Amino acid sequence: MNNSGKVLFAALVGAAAGVIAGVLLAPASGEETRKSLEKEAKKLKKSLEDKIDDLKESGKEKLEEMRDSGKAKIEEMKDYASKATK
Repeated sequence: MNNSGKVLFAALVGAAAGVIAGVLLAPASGEETRKSLEKEAKKLKKSLEDKIDDLKESGKEKLEEMRDSGKAKIEEMKDYASKATK
């Protein structure tokens, strides 16, 4: 996992812990607490899914850039080899 992935993971874990602690320490009935936890868990899940989608898209873009760069380098080397053998 790269540094940005570690930071993102730590931030999400910290946010989840803060939400859970806040809900559990707030004066509310058990049913209200469960509903609140469920609501916050859904928000956190959605946020995590969005971040994962962003990371996937970024990874796809980087892979495509690397593929294009590799193809360009191969063509350069072919041209160089062709000129060197003449």
